[in-house]
Amino acid sequence: MKTVQRRTGIALWRQVADQIRQSVLTGLAPNERLPAEAELATRFGVNRHTVRAAIAALEKEGILRAEQGRGTFLNDRKRLRYPIGQRTRFSSGLESQAQTRSGKLLASQTLPAPLAVATALSLPAGAPVIRLSTVSAADGVPVSVANSWFDASRFGTIAELYAETGSITASLANLGVDDYTRRTTAIEARHASSEDLELLALSPGAIVLLTRSVDVDSAGLPIQYGESRFAADRVELYIDNAASGLSGGAA
Repeated sequence: MKTVQRRTGIALWRQVADQIRQSVLTGLAPNERLPAEAELATRFGVNRHTVRAAIAALEKEGILRAEQGRGTFLNDRKRLRYPIGQRTRFSSGLESQAQTRSGKLLASQTLPAPLAVATALSLPAGAPVIRLSTVSAADGVPVSVANSWFDASRFGTIAELYAETGSITASLANLGVDDYTRRTTAIEARHASSEDLELLALSPGAIVLLTRSVDVDSAGLPIQYGESRFAADRVELYIDNAASGLSGGAA
């Protein structure tokens, strides 16, 4: 942990929360007690009110818990391991780690394909595509939100099917795609957007892992371009080098 930086445009409490969160991701053990507020205030070079605001934000996320008369502790909550491989799916990938897995359709829209989407799906620029906005949960806790794009001429009813099944895989199977694999996956980390904060029940300053991916059918034709955001304190993305391809983000 290091002292915060002033005049950066980033609130001091958020900087403190970010550093505590990073310590949680890289070293603090489950049920370990944090140093006292006064000690943290000295360590970060801020007042105790700022430390208190940072801890409150992390409590809201479920990272920390306060026990009356004992202090503040790191919750014993293991991150889910989300495997990235050739045929990884949200439900099967978390099957042994969560009793329930679910997907919910937030919105759907048919629109002209943006250039990046058209390129990923090998479509002409402006071709009609369907965008699904979804949130996926494990044991009732939201772990990822996603936008997924499909060729509207081929998958015109996928929104209705997903609303019924809560699964991209099941929806594609209903449309004649019995199997698909991952062509590419790119991963980066960033601060959660205001939408991510709301949908994933995070506090300002939380980190999400963003994946951008392209799935193809058995003939090698692109069928889905997806952008998924995973709550970094709840999920780790595990790359399976034994697989012959990469996957991630599908429900």
